[in-house]
Amino acid sequence: MNAIYKIARRKEWEAAKGGGFYAGSPDDLRDGFIHFSTAEQLAGTLAKHFANDPDLLLLTVDAAGLGEALRWETSRRGELFPHLYRPLLVGEVTAVRDITDTDRKPTPK
Repeated sequence: MNAIYKIARRKEWEAAKGGGFYAGSPDDLRDGFIHFSTAEQLAGTLAKHFANDPDLLLLTVDAAGLGEALRWETSRRGELFPHLYRPLLVGEVTAVRDITDTDRKPTPK
């Protein structure tokens, strides 16, 4: 599996489950796509965008299953980030877990 990750606020994900799809966070809706990160990008995304959000979930998605709606685009520090240009179906999420302090630390290279 080619895993990518979405950091989601618990209340937003819980609401999405009832409707069968996740349209994204307010930032995603503003930007017109759902922001994802790779495993190596998670700590930086958490620090930059979610530093003060305590109740977060990590959604795991298989990038290969998202088709042409997933685009890898240049963002922070010239890195390629995965962006999904459609709602994320609840069934496309392969795992959901709480964000931990370990997630907020950069992965060793």
